[in-house]
Amino acid sequence: MQKKNKCKFSFIKVICICLILILLSGVGVMAVTTQMNTVKIELSNGYEMTVLTSKTNVKEILKDNNIILEENEKVSPSLDEEVVDNETITITDKSIQEIKVAQVSESGIETTLDSLLDAYSTITEKIETVEETIPFETVTKDVSGGKSDTKNKVLQEGEEGIKKVTYKIKYQNDMEIEKTKISEEIVKEPVNKIIQVRANTTSSRSSSSSRSSARSTTTSSSSSSSSSSSSKVKVYKVTAYCSCSKCCGAGASGYTSSGKKATAGRTVAAPSNLPFGTKLKINGKTYVVEDRGGAISGNRLDIYVSSHSQALSWGVKYLPVEIEN
Repeated sequence: MQKKNKCKFSFIKVICICLILILLSGVGVMAVTTQMNTVKIELSNGYEMTVLTSKTNVKEILKDNNIILEENEKVSPSLDEEVVDNETITITDKSIQEIKVAQVSESGIETTLDSLLDAYSTITEKIETVEETIPFETVTKDVSGGKSDTKNKVLQEGEEGIKKVTYKIKYQNDMEIEKTKISEEIVKEPVNKIIQVRANTTSSRSSSSSRSSARSTTTSSSSSSSSSSSSKVKVYKVTAYCSCSKCCGAGASGYTSSGKKATAGRTVAAPSNLPFGTKLKINGKTYVVEDRGGAISGNRLDIYVSSHSQALSWGVKYLPVEIEN
């Protein structure tokens, strides 16, 4: 009886060992059949990470690594696509892609949207501090008492000031695409130029000589001409604009109120008291009045430049402007 029980126990022991071996072999087979992939994830802020995962779906991989897409972000490949070993999942800012698409589209190149998105490059930001001049203002003091025969006298020469301006500049493909002023510090205040307008007190000696009379007439005529010429120079508040939507609003066509195409270095927007075609000499360059603007009135002028970054860089300047015709 004891021998029979011993045989029964040995048989049960053999069965248990077999079951354990079968379970261990099953786990080994599962470990072999579950493929682990190495996937690289590039975030929109430039951070890169490499993960080891058994998942192949992009959405599941991002979820396992606690990565949530923001509204302004896009992932490539898309969330529903599958990836294999050594593939890269790239998360980018949608606005970066839109800028690249817009630049290539403006160049007139025919291509597909996918090729445009594949060709984009990242945007880099730099903080730069530069020194800029502050233009002086010209102040006119009229002490002529309403006399028509006047002459000008410079009481104080103008002197430009200096300021340090800090900008945040965005570059793409080493090209400046956006420039934002962060702060500015005035190093040296500008000194105003002061001009005094006073009555011409040129005296002439009494003489019966016709030559003396002619000389007096010539002097008066010359003084009047000088006064007339100086009256064409006026200090204006001069800004700059381009044909982008930020400067001209949605639907900007690049054409001016006069019907002409806006041209950098030539076109200027001026108040209605300056007719189209009027030539204005600003900073040594001659511009033509070809455009108007809702905010352009009084002593305001707006010169046309070729890019928004140039318009921002110009800022606001108070300059003497000569009306040539």
